[in-house]
Amino acid sequence: MLNTLIGDVGHLSVILAFVAATVAAYSYYMAARGRALGDTDAGWMKLGRGAFIVHSVAVISVIVCLFGIIHGHRYEYYYAWSHSSNHLPVYYMISCFWEGQEGSFLLWIFWHVCLGLILLRLAKRWEAPVMAVFAGVQLFLTSMILGVVLGDLKIGSSPFILLRDFMPDLPVWQTNPNFVPTDGTGLNALLQNYWMVIHPPTLFLGFALTLVPFAYAVAGLWKGEFTKWVRPAIRWSLWGGLILGVGIMMGAYWAYETLNFGGYWNWDPVENAVYIPWLVLVASLHGLVLWQRSKMALRTSFVLVIATFLLILYATFLTRSGVLGNASVHSFTDLGLSGQLIIYLAAFVVLSVALLVWRWKRIPISEKELTTYNAELWVFVGATVLCLGAFQVLFTTSIPVYNAFLGFIGIKSNLALPADQIAHYTKFQLWLGVGVAFCSGLAQIMWWQKNDRASLSNTLTVPAMLSLLGAALVILLVQYNGKKMELTYIVLLTTALFGVLANLSMVLTLLRRKVSLSGGGVAHMGIALMLLGVLASSGYSNIISQNTSGLLYSREFDQTTNQDNVLLWRNDPARMGPYDVRYTGQYFDVPGVPGYVDKQLLYRTDDEYKALARSDVKRGDKVYYKAGDTLEILPENTYYRVEYENRETKDKFTLYPRAQVNEQMGGLLASPDIKVFLDHDIYSHISAVPPIDQEKDWSEVKEHVLSIGDTIFLNDYFAVFRGVEPAKQTAGLGLTKDDLAIQGDFLVSGEKKQYHVHPVFAVRNRLIGRMPDEVEDLGLRLSFLNVDPQKGKFTFGVSTTQKDYIILKAVEKPFINLLWSGTLLMALGFGMAIYKRRRETEAPAVPAPEAGAKPRPIVPQPKPKQVA
Repeated sequence: MLNTLIGDVGHLSVILAFVAATVAAYSYYMAARGRALGDTDAGWMKLGRGAFIVHSVAVISVIVCLFGIIHGHRYEYYYAWSHSSNHLPVYYMISCFWEGQEGSFLLWIFWHVCLGLILLRLAKRWEAPVMAVFAGVQLFLTSMILGVVLGDLKIGSSPFILLRDFMPDLPVWQTNPNFVPTDGTGLNALLQNYWMVIHPPTLFLGFALTLVPFAYAVAGLWKGEFTKWVRPAIRWSLWGGLILGVGIMMGAYWAYETLNFGGYWNWDPVENAVYIPWLVLVASLHGLVLWQRSKMALRTSFVLVIATFLLILYATFLTRSGVLGNASVHSFTDLGLSGQLIIYLAAFVVLSVALLVWRWKRIPISEKELTTYNAELWVFVGATVLCLGAFQVLFTTSIPVYNAFLGFIGIKSNLALPADQIAHYTKFQLWLGVGVAFCSGLAQIMWWQKNDRASLSNTLTVPAMLSLLGAALVILLVQYNGKKMELTYIVLLTTALFGVLANLSMVLTLLRRKVSLSGGGVAHMGIALMLLGVLASSGYSNIISQNTSGLLYSREFDQTTNQDNVLLWRNDPARMGPYDVRYTGQYFDVPGVPGYVDKQLLYRTDDEYKALARSDVKRGDKVYYKAGDTLEILPENTYYRVEYENRETKDKFTLYPRAQVNEQMGGLLASPDIKVFLDHDIYSHISAVPPIDQEKDWSEVKEHVLSIGDTIFLNDYFAVFRGVEPAKQTAGLGLTKDDLAIQGDFLVSGEKKQYHVHPVFAVRNRLIGRMPDEVEDLGLRLSFLNVDPQKGKFTFGVSTTQKDYIILKAVEKPFINLLWSGTLLMALGFGMAIYKRRRETEAPAVPAPEAGAKPRPIVPQPKPKQVA
């Protein structure tokens, strides 16, 4: 039955959230207008707070309504129908919430609400100007899901639009205006992964956190408080750097675990769109630390903090406006919001640039002369390297934007993205890694000591020598294994080792001095380890599934696929690198049963999500389902069981790479399975399978007239006819008391095991029915054709087909654990820095400089050293 109440409540809540954000932004602006920092109009402040709280409640109401629509399977709403289905577990329904554009905008709005409520308690005298910016951003974001049409003007895209309003041309509405589909189209198969439950919220929280330092920077420029914003901005920037960085790496691990392009980063424009602002955010954090320590780089800090948030907005435009077109495999399609996104971006660009230009000359500067022996110089160089790396990615990723803009003004453009984007970006980003590793190691050592030629030489000697020796050893090992190392790789290897060792030496030195540990040193060490992991796993991955058979698998495959994959016939062993591998069958995921269940143990029913157990489903001594029980299955994905055995060590393991035939998404969707070792991973995925939706090509039926106990030979196998018995309900016959059904009992001996086969002969309403039984492992099908009760003879038919097979690719990823462990270490370093600053409070207020006064040079005063 059509239910419009929950949608109406949700839509009204969106409108209320938009109006409340508008009122809050204006009220906070009026509360702070023309007043010094901390001096506010009490009436406007009270109205601003109240409006933001109303906005927060309205946003929560929108979320509850939208999730209620998804969880309640209300397919009269387009959002639920297009993203959800009846058989999704609750945790994947959560993923449905943010799979669509409107839901992801709502997630972003929600995190801003959470941060805004925290700022209501913590911002104190910064509340009015900071919350004016916050509420202004919420105003724009909420407009993206407003879904209001005024004549020809559409403002936002509502998640509460009815299916009949979104697709009004369907003929069904003419006969049944209240038609509601019985099921939805479901969640994208590639998003049915636990990382997709936690990765998007983490990433959007990182996006939201960049607003806080931006709001403080804008408030500082607005109020002429050019230095006091730095301390709270650092704390929030640390949180942003931690969470956005972890969110990006969660996405990388999802890609590694779910996609089959063979790695964790593909330089897709959507990946780049989140990588760019994180680099600039980390650079801005270093600028803020420089100002706190040495009263340097304040102007740079303003620019970078503001640029970080603007780049988040630009990333939003890139991924949601449709401008990327075919340039990205996972950007959103255009929902008609591109005009709003441009206005959103332009408004904050104009506001920020205008404030910077207005206040530029009054921002304090330092006249301290930097020399080679100043740690500040190398921190600044490192931040510059990060910005240059971000600019290189930004410039190339934006090529579709250049084309769209030139086309808009009537100029035809033939600019194209690089043919090999991975090689293009990697060529430049490797040198970014070199610069980051070197500067992070050198600056961290110099940060904690007084530096001159002698002291610096003494401190650097040990890590530098160990780095050179370690690099030389690695180069020799690489050459010993028959591989070459390019100059770029040698330089990156050496500097990354230096980054690890230099930061480690300083951390150990601080421990000996009983000084609080440097979060920056730990984070830098983690990043250097990540660089080593990237170098080893991407630069020296080894394809072990080389085709040594001399066969061309298919003319439809490209040369690489024919060369780098191995053909595995079911149950036939094959050599692959140092392993003997065997493909042993297809499996399904059965909720509640550990691991996967052999497809041959299940009889499929008319409901594709249900099956009958043909025999007991058990693990060890525990029986989960008895023969004849109905169980639920998840049929979207088929898992292909592949056994590996190392020929030298005789170690064995089993992988279950999965695949799904999905014509709507281009055919075969394959996800890898990964065996993790200490020093490498074995990464295996399916490249091709027999056509699943195509009827098998069976041979002509060969008849056998048998008595109980007879043996027949079937190609390379033999079968013993053990008898006839009443057919069991496991065949899915749905028998009634007036029906007759018997089944033959065969024991077929295969290469590795024996199979019980039960072809069925049934009589219903004087009509004869025959249900053959198939042994997929052997490519055999037995049919019960006839019964001669007088002679005690039974006629069975045997037909054969090509054995099942898969085409598999397997890659060895050396030392990829350095990448994941480096990520954890980087996160730990950020966390340590946040913990260290937890008790810092704002400095006492000082009078604001008079209007028109010239900036006075800042002379650094000796003070205790501190580090992020």
